[in-house]
Amino acid sequence: MLTKELAIARYVDGQILPDRLSRTKHAKYLELAEQMCQVYRAGVGSMRKSLHHEIQKILEVDPECPIRRVGAFCKLLDDWSEFDAGKPKKTAQLRQRVFRQAANLHPLVANVESILDRSEIQAKQQIAQSENMTWHELERQLFSDIIEHHRLIKFDSPSDTKDLLARYNVAQTQAALLDAKQMVVESTADWKRILRFAKLANLMHRIEPIHDGFRFTLDGPASVLRGTHRYGVQMAKFLPGLLSCSGWSMEATILPKGFAKHADTPWGSKQRWVLKLDANSGLQSDTQAGGQTDSGVEQQLIESWKLMQLLLEGARDLEGWMLIREGDLLVRGQRVFFPDFTVVSPSGFRVLLEIVGFWTPEYRRHKAEVLAAFPDTPMLLAIPQSLKAQWKNHSFSVNHRVIYYGQEVLPGEIIRAIEENS
Repeated sequence: MLTKELAIARYVDGQILPDRLSRTKHAKYLELAEQMCQVYRAGVGSMRKSLHHEIQKILEVDPECPIRRVGAFCKLLDDWSEFDAGKPKKTAQLRQRVFRQAANLHPLVANVESILDRSEIQAKQQIAQSENMTWHELERQLFSDIIEHHRLIKFDSPSDTKDLLARYNVAQTQAALLDAKQMVVESTADWKRILRFAKLANLMHRIEPIHDGFRFTLDGPASVLRGTHRYGVQMAKFLPGLLSCSGWSMEATILPKGFAKHADTPWGSKQRWVLKLDANSGLQSDTQAGGQTDSGVEQQLIESWKLMQLLLEGARDLEGWMLIREGDLLVRGQRVFFPDFTVVSPSGFRVLLEIVGFWTPEYRRHKAEVLAAFPDTPMLLAIPQSLKAQWKNHSFSVNHRVIYYGQEVLPGEIIRAIEENS
């Protein structure tokens, strides 16, 4: 993924248009992409700065290629690569020893004219011998810990060089989303996968039904963590998953850095741009359609549940308990609730389990309204201890139980809470 320093976009009539390479207008980039990949394929052992220099030379054939596009391609090719980062501590110590010895041998001259002169070549040989290396070996290691001097070890070349251009287009769109204030996705298909990708990206989301599907409202960094783009990175990570789905349209409100501190002023409130995409926008994702990788607390719970079943196999009081990922969906009017898990007891009693992460006050109020819409549905909320004070005054339904967790949610606490309420 690109940094904001490598982002390229145009702002036209209130819309943000990220830089995109098309097969018609930029047909020559198909050949250039092959040349760039070949530089990295043949560049094993070369320094990063040398590889980047070769990429710059290749793209110079396009007089309209901005320097940020060069940097973007270098970053994407680096992401496909593995570099030797050296050994920073040992390299720093080596530099200290070499510079100390060199200082004692100064001044150095190219041609020795008196007995007081020291030859540069002789000085290098003397220093190299003290390190039991040749000067070529020593020079190769002297700055090997600096990122520009990292040497390429491996390049995972794409099977089709068109993938490089496709990744570039997606990466520039992701870079635009780093300053997103809010993203609204409307889906008529694949809505379950869209929600899964939103959860995997740790995005705060609100769901409501529309005439032929669902609307997902995702909050961005400008309204949540003003002054940082940490949450924007998560929103950008969500994009490839969204692109692998079908039947959706998306509109993101962008508040560029620099305007965020003025967001609440009359002038600043008008400084908004919109990024619009849909499933037919032409962006391609390499995210696998069936990927269901969980993360964080949810992944720990799944692993702990499996371990509990393995260690306590045959225990009558735990036999038959099931943890179902994304089991039930509740819809009532304009309220939708799609919990993280459904827990099923040996008797068949079902309880919806929602694991709470970082919630803004607005999102917490929305969640409280959703809970109030389903007072008769057995639910269990797992809330971090750090948020306990924020929920202490909430009036939960008699069918809604709460457990507070530290680092992870424990299966035993879930079972105990359900048994006490059943």
